[in-house]
Amino acid sequence: MTKNVSFIPCYDFSATLNATYLKEILPLMVSHNVAANPINYAIWYDYVVGNNAKLTEFVNTLLAEQKPFDSDTSIELYKKYVCNASLESFEKINEQLQKVIGQAASSINDTYHKAEETNDSFQKKTVALENISEATDIKTVLQEIIQETQALAATSQSMQFKLTEANKEMERLRLELAQVREVAVTDGLTGLLNRRAFDQALAKIVGQSEPDKTCLSMLDIDHFKRVNDTYGHTVGDNVIKYVASLMKKYAEDHHHVDRYGGEELAIIMPNTTKAKAIEISESIHSAMEKSRLKRKDNSQPLGTITLSIGIAELQAGDDAESFLVRADNALYQAKDSGRNKVVH
Repeated sequence: MTKNVSFIPCYDFSATLNATYLKEILPLMVSHNVAANPINYAIWYDYVVGNNAKLTEFVNTLLAEQKPFDSDTSIELYKKYVCNASLESFEKINEQLQKVIGQAASSINDTYHKAEETNDSFQKKTVALENISEATDIKTVLQEIIQETQALAATSQSMQFKLTEANKEMERLRLELAQVREVAVTDGLTGLLNRRAFDQALAKIVGQSEPDKTCLSMLDIDHFKRVNDTYGHTVGDNVIKYVASLMKKYAEDHHHVDRYGGEELAIIMPNTTKAKAIEISESIHSAMEKSRLKRKDNSQPLGTITLSIGIAELQAGDDAESFLVRADNALYQAKDSGRNKVVH
């Protein structure tokens, strides 16, 4: 796994896993006459991995309609579905920030030059005053000094106003940037943290936590493909959202509740004993098993939908990948041994 910066996507860095993906990706790209450049590879990587449902749907539509996979299509797909924090949003905010900074700098520069000019004028008038004896002439020079002082004060007030406005605009842009960054780490369907945020949080927590004080729970919706095939993807999405709501209900405030990919979800549990992690996971599992979900359009019952859950406890020497692998192994043990259970 890797750390992330702003909208840059994350990928699993397992050599064995990626070698498997490579054997699928390149033949697909060749068969569909897709140029093997880095942007296209990232798109088809996500397509093969299958964790990016909207991207997969869009690519499937392109293939079904036999539309060309040209450069414009590639850029649009990459910006919209791979770098899904919206490059346009960051670029727009950056442009606005540069404009605000430029305006503030211009105002400061104008005030600086005005102050220089006034200072030069004051020095000349000081010399003039030393050589003037007539009261009328002195009064005239003093009036000029007063006028220039007033002009400088007006310029300074103008600069203060512009800096105040710039500060307000910077604060507005800061909040807008925070919102964009939140979108960058939020799953659009469930409102949970997304895979990018999961990878970031897991790497950070594993690096900071003591062994035996952090747990990871991986959840998978049993026979989810059957739900989609029987009732459609909209119902499937609603099932995922319902599971997400149960996770948020039972997880503690300091836990990281994530949509790992597809119908697979996760809870990173720092400062949590294994017994507590099991208790939380069992509560989610039990609540899901007891749920009697129905279709919204015709109230048709969906039957019993269950979860398989695997739990791992952080151990000495773990890195993010080894920790995740053990939780994943526990999940697959739950699935392989009949599903609808919690394995730890």
